[in-house]
Amino acid sequence: MEVSMTMLFIYVCLNIIGNTLGLWRVFEAAGEKGWKSIIPAYRLFVWAKILNKSWWWAVLALVPYFGWFMMLMMTWKTLRRYNKTRYLQLVPGTFFSFIYLPWLTFDANEKFFTYEELPAAQLGFWNTFPLKKESVTKTKKDAKADTKFVKTTAREWSDAIIFAVVAAWIIRTFLMEFYTIPTSSMESTLMVGDYLAVSKVSYGPKNPQTPIAFPFAHHTLPIVNAKSYVEWLKLPYLRLPGLGEVKRNDVVVFNYPDGDTVILERQNESYYQVVRDAEVEAAAIYGPQYKAGMGREQIWNTYKVVARPVDKRENYIKRCVAVAGDKLFIKDGVLYINDKEAYRPKRMQYQYVVFTDGTDISLKHRKKMNINEEDRFEVKYLVGNYPQPMINLNPETYINKDLLQKIITELHTNPNIFVYSLSEDMAKQMAALPNVKEVVRLVAEPEVRDAHIFPQAEQYVYSRDNFGHIRIPKAGETVELNDSTLALYKRIIEIYEGNDLKQDAGRILINGAPATQYTFKQNYYWMMGDNRHNSADSRYWGFVPEDHIAGKALFVWLSLDKFKSFGEGKIRFSRMFRAIK
Repeated sequence: MEVSMTMLFIYVCLNIIGNTLGLWRVFEAAGEKGWKSIIPAYRLFVWAKILNKSWWWAVLALVPYFGWFMMLMMTWKTLRRYNKTRYLQLVPGTFFSFIYLPWLTFDANEKFFTYEELPAAQLGFWNTFPLKKESVTKTKKDAKADTKFVKTTAREWSDAIIFAVVAAWIIRTFLMEFYTIPTSSMESTLMVGDYLAVSKVSYGPKNPQTPIAFPFAHHTLPIVNAKSYVEWLKLPYLRLPGLGEVKRNDVVVFNYPDGDTVILERQNESYYQVVRDAEVEAAAIYGPQYKAGMGREQIWNTYKVVARPVDKRENYIKRCVAVAGDKLFIKDGVLYINDKEAYRPKRMQYQYVVFTDGTDISLKHRKKMNINEEDRFEVKYLVGNYPQPMINLNPETYINKDLLQKIITELHTNPNIFVYSLSEDMAKQMAALPNVKEVVRLVAEPEVRDAHIFPQAEQYVYSRDNFGHIRIPKAGETVELNDSTLALYKRIIEIYEGNDLKQDAGRILINGAPATQYTFKQNYYWMMGDNRHNSADSRYWGFVPEDHIAGKALFVWLSLDKFKSFGEGKIRFSRMFRAIK
């Protein structure tokens, strides 16, 4: 069931009213003035005092985001003051305290226990102070209470695990999360094997939109390979206040926009591109009998296809090269933002063809230059007719004609011609090697269209090195709708902003009404990898919506080189605790 913003507003109001009313009664039961419960901040110190906790509990409750966890802790402790010790009472009572707390405090049969009156069994693992000697129970009734709720070792550990999991979940969701770099798309700024700290507060943490999920499993449970969440409860997108907004050139973690639909057997590929390729293949196979959708049907019959909500899509990390309202184009591999050459990361990489004297570059040299072995491949795979034709590969998309001819000529006498992803410094080091004759950067032909490049429409002759001009959508801005602009913004209107979009007899219909304009509801961003020729980024799947933004990459806290042993320097100490720029 989808929860509307109105329902969310009602829920927040009920929380404020219900918890304030309940705390008023708790304060009075503890011998404090009830009005103290409505004074912001001050009431936390009084509440901590009632719970016999140190003043720093109240201070931690004032810390943004983490304070929510402390409030849950204090509510849990408050329920225990009413001798509620079973998880079936504590868990729902804590998370729905705006209902449970008033009901509990107004029930004449429920008693608030002071610290000295608490049954001894409640004073266990999570107690801050030891039980006072003089408060040991003496009556038969109290003795019965002591033995009835004796904390077993299992209960002690279960309490510890629950609070540890909740604390870790809150930190991960609202404060900071740790990620590992699995691919080379951001090299050499970020390298495969880098472990990152990503701040959720930089842009403001967003609420979990599928809140009922197995903790710490993103979208799939390990071992059993099953879905880790349920979708019968979905919350609307809400972002809490943060330290700032996404800025141009920030390194950003976000949910993969093209990942709303996934082929489980081919999760590293874009479902939409797989379907487009299948349609091309089906058209070639069936000829005049081909009908649109035959390729898609083949994919659905062959693989298991699933849909995922925004917060359960794959996490990607790229550099935000353009923010909402920016103009962008790429010419001969050079990025321009607002008609000026964009910021060039110092360690940004392109693909280079390395011509040698016939000998291969040694593994020792490659390791010394920190070349990713997965970013090295034989140049013959760029050439469609050598050694045999390649399916769906137009080499001119990736390489200019003169360089293509030079490669074909050289291959007949020199098989050791490779393509490497290199930064400018790495390319200079490569060119200085004694067995290297020439190092040439790959640049796509400007007049050749790459069918894999966004927006995958015939009228846009775009490639990874020659792209645009386009404008990044901004909330509140209006765009004219026609066949050309619709190719760029159709997915935004239909998928990201939830409209019913149709084209009928030359007309564009949005939610059943004819439309010649559209006003964007949220901001969008353009993300690109620093490894410009080996990055699946916005050039392939378009804009990143604001509600997909997860956090800002802050620093590398550990870095392990997957291509080296520990004796060769597997731990890259020079990268540890390095700020990400």
